Amino acid sequence: MKFFSIQSLNGSLGAGSGAVMYKNSALGIFFTLVSIVCFTVMDSMIKGMGATYPLHELIFFRCAAALLLVILFIWNQGGMKILRTQNPGLHVMRSMLGLAAMGCAFYGYTIMPLAEASSIFHTAPLLATAFSVPILGEKVGVRRWSCIVVGLIGVLIIVRPDGDVFNQGGVFMLFAAVMVALTTNIIRKLNAYNSAICITFYFTLSGTIVSAVSCLIFDWVPPNSIDWVWLIGLGLLGGLGQFTMTLSLRFGEVGLISPFRYTAIILATLIGFFVWAEVPDLISFVGMSIIICSGLYSMYRETRVKSTS
Repeated sequence: MKFFSIQSLNGSLGAGSGAVMYKNSALGIFFTLVSIVCFTVMDSMIKGMGATYPLHELIFFRCAAALLLVILFIWNQGGMKILRTQNPGLHVMRSMLGLAAMGCAFYGYTIMPLAEASSIFHTAPLLATAFSVPILGEKVGVRRWSCIVVGLIGVLIIVRPDGDVFNQGGVFMLFAAVMVALTTNIIRKLNAYNSAICITFYFTLSGTIVSAVSCLIFDWVPPNSIDWVWLIGLGLLGGLGQFTMTLSLRFGEVGLISPFRYTAIILATLIGFFVWAEVPDLISFVGMSIIICSGLYSMYRETRVKSTS
């Protein structure tokens, strides 16, 4: 099995009606991991700048800078024709849910330790898998369910739910996780007849417009010269993460790629340690080990299935 196919990737970037799904599961896993790195680094930047800039301003830079990146992709792939869609209602729903998730998650990251916030947020893959059965009619096998459940157990070990965790930021992160889970399945529907660039464009455009209006209504904190670089950078990372996440959902089933998203918790824990001296304890390391094992076993099972098919 080829891990990377230029022809299949180009087809997915600009695919229109009737786009082929699940072409390359390994490529779906690859794009999932790329999106995890982009989003986790972006989240750490949000956490670092949340004390200086208001939430709506952070969302504006996240969406506006990403929109510029998406426009470059559109120009490279043939122009405005790839933005034609037969699913405007789904795009609106995806944008509303995505913006709600972004606002709640950004707020949670600014007031919680990065590892705890990421752990709560990444209950979304389990919820997405559960939603994919009734919404998309996907079949999730016993082994894949087992990997996801074991990964969730690892998340719970890290989080150790108690009154403090679920106060304020924890509630917002849980709400964000539910919104992301629903969005994931909407993207899966949109992927059948819309290109990855098209889906990303309408979301980033909606986010830019809504956050721009919010910046006009509420306070605007003028960034200094260095912060301009950081704010634009987090937007570019967010746009790349959104784009690669959409591609991952084109190439791989939700039930397959979900366990790999848990690796974001390990990355968030490492960033929290080196940047903010947030030291994870032994129990957290146990939870991270469980998550890694569930992801590796899922990839092993997928390789075995492909080799025998």
